[in-house]
Order: sequence, then C-alpha cells, then structure tokens
Amino acid sequence: MHEYIGFLLPIHMKINVIKKSLSFVLPVLLLIVLSGCEKKYQRPDHYEVDLFKDERQQGKAYIMDREECFDGSELVIASSNVKIADSSKGRGKTFFLYKVKSGKVMKTIRDSIVDYPFMFLSHQRLKLENDSIYLYLKKLDGYRFIAADRNLKYEWLKAAPVYTVKKDN
Repeated sequence: MHEYIGFLLPIHMKINVIKKSLSFVLPVLLLIVLSGCEKKYQRPDHYEVDLFKDERQQGKAYIMDREECFDGSELVIASSNVKIADSSKGRGKTFFLYKVKSGKVMKTIRDSIVDYPFMFLSHQRLKLENDSIYLYLKKLDGYRFIAADRNLKYEWLKAAPVYTVKKDN
C-alpha cells in the first residue's frame, strides 16, 4: 500500500475528501447565515412614523407662569403657614398632603369663605419657602377615601410652580 500525504493524493481521493467535508460544513454554514438574518417585519419601530417629532421636547417639563396659574386655579391663597402633613411615598402612587393654617384669599370660584386650617393634596413635592407663597388650587378629582378621611376639597394645580409673594411686588 502506498501512503499518500496531503497534496500528493490522487484526484479521485481528493474529490471524496472534499465531498465529505462539504457535506458537514455546508449545512452548518447555512444555519449560521440563516440565523443571523434579521427580518425587518419583526421590527415595527423601523416602520413607525412620528407625527409629532418636531413638537416633542424630551426632558423639558412645561411650567406655567403666574398669570396662567392664576387663571387656571379655582382658589388662590397667599400664605406663609404651609407645612407638609403627610405623604404616601413608598405606599403606592406618590402624593403629598399639605396643611394651611392661615392665609389671604386672592381668588375664589367655589367657596366664598375658606375655613382654616385646611389640607390640600399635591402630586409633587413642593419647595416651600419661609416667605409667603401663592397656593394655586383646584377641585380635588378622585382620592375619595382619602378626601373623606382627611376632609380634602382641593389639590395643587398641575404644572404650577411655587411662586413667592415678595417677588410679585
């Protein structure tokens, strides 16, 4: 018997070796190629059209100015006696309860007389100043169990910041 090494093999033996290696390598290569293909119809975000891309400003919250806050409120009070009474932080949807001990009514739509002390609800934590601030309040929507328990009638106007009275004068 002759021992053939590498490229010295006869042609018919070389063809058999190539056929055997292709029969193993070709299916593996085909599986790799097919599994690497990404089908575009599986990516709906690729075809998504954003109609409001020019109007959207991410990371910027809308903050109302003094006139918008005053016009959008049902009750506006100038007070320096506002303290946080309670919060639901860590117990579900976060909200804060504030207690107003006294103040001067600047605008009212619903009640002609406000009984002090009273409480109101806010969805955001307010940055209370030591000076007098304006409280922009509207009628409380929802929270009926808390409203009955704490006698809440008002909530903080959304997108309204805390404005001090001294800056207004």
